[in-house]
Amino acid sequence: MNFKVLTILSSLLVFSPFTFGEQVGSVDTAFKLLGPDHKIVIDAFDDPDIKNVTCYISRAKTGGIKGGLGLAEDTADAAISCQQVGHIELTDKIKRGKSDGDVVFRQRTSLIFKKLQVVRFYDAKRNALIYLSYSDKIIDGSPKNALSAVPIMPWNNG
Repeated sequence: MNFKVLTILSSLLVFSPFTFGEQVGSVDTAFKLLGPDHKIVIDAFDDPDIKNVTCYISRAKTGGIKGGLGLAEDTADAAISCQQVGHIELTDKIKRGKSDGDVVFRQRTSLIFKKLQVVRFYDAKRNALIYLSYSDKIIDGSPKNALSAVPIMPWNNG
C-alpha cells in the first residue's frame, strides 16, 4: 500500500463522524484465553435531533487478541429498542423527512471499513418514528437489520 492511500485511510479513521453510545452493560458469550472474551454489549443513545427519545442497541463485540487490539471485525448482529421518555415536539425538518432517513448513530465495527448505523424515519400517516439498525461495509454489506418504532403519544405528567 502506498503512502498516499495509507494517509487517506488514516485521516478517514480519525475524522469520521462516529457517534458513540453510552455503554449500559455487557455479557460474555465466549471465553478467550488471551485477550477479552467475546461479548454482547448494550449501548444507550439519545436521538440527537429529537428530545426525549432514547434508543438501546445490543451488538456483538469480538474479543481475543485481535479484538483487544481493535483489529477484529465484529459481526453484523444487532438489536434495537427505542422509547419515548418525555414530550416529543417534531420540527418541520423531521416532519418533511428524507426517504432514505437520517443517520442518528454510527459505531465502527472494524478497523476501517465496517460500521453499525441507526437511521431514523418519520411515518407521518401513523405519527411514529422508526429506527432501523444495520451494518454496512464498503464492499459487501449485510442484510441483517433490526427495527424499532416509537409512536408519538401526548405526554401526560399527571
